[in-house]
Amino acid sequence: MQTLMQVATIDGVACVKVVGAANFSLGVDFRVVTEQCCEEGNRALLLDLSGCPNMDSTFLGILMGMTGRLDRIELLNPCERVVDLLENLGVLDLVSVSHGANPFDGQLEDTESVDAGKREMAEASLQAHRTLMGINSENVPRFKDVTKFLEEDLGRQ
Repeated sequence: MQTLMQVATIDGVACVKVVGAANFSLGVDFRVVTEQCCEEGNRALLLDLSGCPNMDSTFLGILMGMTGRLDRIELLNPCERVVDLLENLGVLDLVSVSHGANPFDGQLEDTESVDAGKREMAEASLQAHRTLMGINSENVPRFKDVTKFLEEDLGRQ
């Protein structure tokens, strides 16, 4: 199943809904959408994860990279697996978690993919993992090999 991302913006709040896995292949598209929302003056992000069974560290790192640009990030209906990931990587306190109906249902529209290439995806993944290491020093041993591999891979491209 391909992951679907939808977005709506109302009154300074951007809502992004992810249906499917929130992973590296969606990361660049997610970054583009959230950066565009910030440029349009939105100061809060509601990330609806009700249809998202899991999230990888690249997607999470891109999300955490938005914490300095937004006043608030709220995760709506994340599954236990996603909450565990945030807790294990020491970033759960940077977001709020809620459960219930999405107030943006009915206004969400499908997003267009930017069709990121291999290099752009590797650069996004590298920055995401650096972000996670910068937020929590306990993540350094977890991701030092990943970042080294990505740096070497980018050097070969």
